[in-house]
Amino acid sequence: MTHAPGKYADFEGLREKAVALRRQGLSLRQIRDELKIYNNDILNQLVKGEPPPAWTKRPNAKDDLREKARELRLQGWTYDQIQVELGCSKSSISLWVRDLPKPERRDPAEQAKLAAQKRWEHELAVRDEERQQTKRNAAQEIGELSARDLFMAGVALYWAEGAKDKPYARRENVLFVNSDPGVIRLYLAWLNMLGVERDRLRYRVMIHATADIEGAERFWAKAVGVEVSTFQKTTIKKHNPKTVRKNVGEHYRGCLVIRVSQGAELYRRIEGWWHGMVSGIAASVSSGKV
Repeated sequence: MTHAPGKYADFEGLREKAVALRRQGLSLRQIRDELKIYNNDILNQLVKGEPPPAWTKRPNAKDDLREKARELRLQGWTYDQIQVELGCSKSSISLWVRDLPKPERRDPAEQAKLAAQKRWEHELAVRDEERQQTKRNAAQEIGELSARDLFMAGVALYWAEGAKDKPYARRENVLFVNSDPGVIRLYLAWLNMLGVERDRLRYRVMIHATADIEGAERFWAKAVGVEVSTFQKTTIKKHNPKTVRKNVGEHYRGCLVIRVSQGAELYRRIEGWWHGMVSGIAASVSSGKV
């Protein structure tokens, strides 16, 4: 119910309370509910002269454009360049940057070079977005893996990346090394599906001496869900100064080595599965299925 103005005899007392609430950061709606003042005219009179709290101000989309325009102007951009980049009018740009110094006139050849560079950067951004969209679409095509999908993927993955037995060197060990956390995740899911107990797994980091060894150990321990203390001694690879390595920087974390203890029988099965897959290809070709 709206109160009539005449009912607010103690206007100054109400104003004192309203101003105090305003200075505490309350909105008009909150002050209205607190003081039970439902007449908007009187409510505005009670807080007249008191600025609204910052949190009640609606963000202005042009504020971001204005800041960006000023930033580009300080970099020496012309009105035309800023207009193309931000999509706003020259009149707005003029108002936003009129207090800034005018950029020095560039040589036409330099301006052409900068324009070409800007177009190329835009082209690269478009191409990168196309690449990323292709990857996203492809990822959606996979969907949820069935048990057989995971089984076949795990066999192929191990035979590509895992240790293999040789006639001249009998090593029937299940040993897997990789630097990709996604590959490690799939491999562990595969072992779990095969019924390999986690306490049979032995982890070890293999990394160059110049890298952040402790950081890599923490990273891999978190990736596989164990404590760093359970890792075997890290293998340090000596740096060859003649080799120009690309795998450097803060994102280089070496490789994780995973060994399955008492894995001879599992290794034989893996090798058998792989040969079965190869034989299956020949059978499918001869039957006309592929």
